[in-house]
Amino acid sequence: MSAMIENGPSPAAVAPGARYSRWTSLAVLCAGTLMTVLDGNIVTVAMPAVQSDLGFSGPGLAWVVNAYLIAFGGLLLLAGRLGDLVGRKQMFTAGLAVFTLASVLCWTATGQGMLIAARAVQGAGGAMASAVVLGMLVALFPEPRERARAIAAFSAVGAAGGALGTFLGGALTEALGWHWIFLINLPIGVAAWLAAVRVLAPEPGAGLGRGADYPGAALITGALMLTVYVIVGAGDRPTTVTLLLAALTVALFAAFTVRQARAARPLLRLRLFRSRLLTGANAVQVLMIATMYGFQFIGALYLQRVLGYGALATGTAFLPAPLAIGVLMLGLSARTVARFGGYRVLLTGLVLITAGMALLGRVPADGSYATDVLPAMLLLSAGFAAAMPALTGLAMSGARAEDAGLASGLFNTTQVVGGSLGLAVLTTLAAGRTGGLLADGTPLLPATAGGYRLAFTVATGTAAAALALAALLLRERRA
Repeated sequence: MSAMIENGPSPAAVAPGARYSRWTSLAVLCAGTLMTVLDGNIVTVAMPAVQSDLGFSGPGLAWVVNAYLIAFGGLLLLAGRLGDLVGRKQMFTAGLAVFTLASVLCWTATGQGMLIAARAVQGAGGAMASAVVLGMLVALFPEPRERARAIAAFSAVGAAGGALGTFLGGALTEALGWHWIFLINLPIGVAAWLAAVRVLAPEPGAGLGRGADYPGAALITGALMLTVYVIVGAGDRPTTVTLLLAALTVALFAAFTVRQARAARPLLRLRLFRSRLLTGANAVQVLMIATMYGFQFIGALYLQRVLGYGALATGTAFLPAPLAIGVLMLGLSARTVARFGGYRVLLTGLVLITAGMALLGRVPADGSYATDVLPAMLLLSAGFAAAMPALTGLAMSGARAEDAGLASGLFNTTQVVGGSLGLAVLTTLAAGRTGGLLADGTPLLPATAGGYRLAFTVATGTAAAALALAALLLRERRA
């Protein structure tokens, strides 16, 4: 797993002097990541309040999340390339600033368009900050055992932050209103920016004169946005229109691939995909993250719309997830990966995720949190705590040293693509199934629960596909 960095960190990654302590730098990177991940999930519990206040339709409501995810995922590769040109520290701090200012705009939003636009700007800032983090991390920690500990800590912050966002979203929505879920980013963002300016080592880039593939960035961003649009609105437009839009999406992805093959300075070097581990890990991540987003988003809606939980109660119900993830990742992940290998730990985690989603696929209209939700939540949390650090290590071990930053951007991109597509597909399926049951005369609560069961069942199949793909592609060869 240490093939990626053979000659140690770059001089800019670890500057001399105690001021640039590697572990302090890791803490700063984790703080920035916590803010972006927290915000990516904090809106989940506030969705019914946002829908009621601003008049969103069911599929339209998903765009409050998707506007963030698509801008984030679509710009990660470009942000990673620009980080190489202007310096990773500069890109990280600029991203924190943009993200924090956009959060204030979300706080002041009074209409659908304004909120969605501000969320897209948040996604752009999040991409700027996140694209360079993994590349900085692996440069800071070249030694395999230390890197495993650093990746475990980084993954724990990201995973726990996502679930913790659900709790904070519920508490703030119920106490102050949904607008305030965005203002929490202001103090965190300012503190993270000040710490990054002081603690992170200066890292000059190659210079903007080296160029970046802006047409490629436009193609991939347009392709991702159109993909989600096609899925979310499929039930509200004629089939021929949907097929034409799908064909245009394929054409954009194909044009992006051709562009990367011919560009002098491509956004994504296609040689990266020659690595079995890197390619396989990214494919597995798309499926795994799609599954986990289904749990967070659909699970929160089930608690509120079927079991009748309020926003605060829903957030509190999700608290066991970040606690379990944090404890398991920090206490066990690095040691278990070192002892059993990333491949075995990943497969174990995916088995637990599949089992947890299978339990959720049985949730009834008259269910209870203790028997129908909590056991599945604990299985999913334990599975994700095992799988995510192992998958990250496998992905980054498949990249060469000179491709570390690009591999980091690609890994972050597929994470967001998985979340966005999973959210779009599962919410569309749930809404369609619920609408069909209502049309057949089924009462509201059983119909709503039936829609969520279908979404959870599809997510179970997605998790099983991730398990099969990982077993096939990610076995580590002995040296």
